[in-house]
Amino acid sequence: MDPRTFDFEVGVPVGRPVSEAGRVKVSQLPAAKVARTIYRGSYEGLSSAWGEFGDWITSAGYTAADNLWECYITGPESGADPAAWETELNRPLTG
Repeated sequence: MDPRTFDFEVGVPVGRPVSEAGRVKVSQLPAAKVARTIYRGSYEGLSSAWGEFGDWITSAGYTAADNLWECYITGPESGADPAAWETELNRPLTG
């Protein structure tokens, strides 16, 4: 992804409706067919993990959409060993 045009949102699940205020905007992920995997390791390895995941998507005969998201399941707050950290990689598919 070109870092000059990369845009991101920070999302959190909520149990009730949220009112917009200032820079806080309400959004929702659209329904989609999504490829998902879990990467285990330090955040420095995420770029390679995304590359491998993208290769798998292509080799399985799918076409990835332009958007993607990560969910940080466990990280530094859960322990100092990066081998135990888990990040969920999500890539919507087209077609």
